[in-house]
Amino acid sequence: MNAGTAPAGLTDLSKYIYGATRLGHDGLAQSARVDMALRAMAAGIWFHVSHEYGNALEVLRTAFDADRARVPKMIFKIGFRTVAEVRETVLRDLDALAIEAMDIGQLCLVDGLAEDFSNGGASVDAILQLREEGLVRRFVLEVFPWSSAAALAAIDNGVADRTVDGFIFYLNPLQRFALNPLWHRLRQRGDAIVAMRTVAGNHVHALRDVPGAAWKEYLQQRAVDVAPVFDRAGVPDWSEFCVRFAHSFPEVRATVGSTARSDNFERFVEVANAPIEPLARETLAALEQLAEQWSDAFDRHAAPGSM
Repeated sequence: MNAGTAPAGLTDLSKYIYGATRLGHDGLAQSARVDMALRAMAAGIWFHVSHEYGNALEVLRTAFDADRARVPKMIFKIGFRTVAEVRETVLRDLDALAIEAMDIGQLCLVDGLAEDFSNGGASVDAILQLREEGLVRRFVLEVFPWSSAAALAAIDNGVADRTVDGFIFYLNPLQRFALNPLWHRLRQRGDAIVAMRTVAGNHVHALRDVPGAAWKEYLQQRAVDVAPVFDRAGVPDWSEFCVRFAHSFPEVRATVGSTARSDNFERFVEVANAPIEPLARETLAALEQLAEQWSDAFDRHAAPGSM
């Protein structure tokens, strides 16, 4: 898949990637968010960033200017409806952070662009031109339940092998955004996967018990099913459980989790920097069975943006 000099199969990613979502939330003072960014930079791990995350890029620029020697490697969300918009996103984000190239561009393709790309249309060469120009070194393809068929078509049409080094989607004990047919194909092929949303937004007990903790009703319902599996597993905490869940699949190169709390961040880094032990076979089997059921009964019927 990889046409450049970076390691193929995303093997150079840190096991935990800091998601910059929370850096754009104005509920916390900007100075505190800059401090959080600097702490994450000091850890030497990858970042996941987007211009869609409030003023996260402004916060990151402040942190980067304070310590240019520690500017991290990053995955950027780029898209969306036209190749011109993809290029515009790339140039705008590079300028915002005063860097020369994106390490990885996360292709967030929708509507006609997603269809053209998956079918090997003109957009493929237009997107690859960004790599030829040195603006984006590698690509991963974003997957949702409603875009799983397009991702599968990109594999079948040989487009994925020409363009991307892996696939990126929500993958945690409560969410697996690759529908069953795509998930089985990715695992059969051994494609590299970046798992998003490490802890599904909150502790499973909070998602189950606290009104409003789950931003969608389906997550509260799934937490009811997952909580007993977690409770029986004997794993010290939910963060460790979720990191170990993601890395129980050999195709997973990294898990992306966002937090503005230093204690949560330190726990993510602590777990990911230690040897990561896969979850017990029976625990993983129970979670996989739930994911298979949810995929067929709910996820494949979901409207775009509904999950």
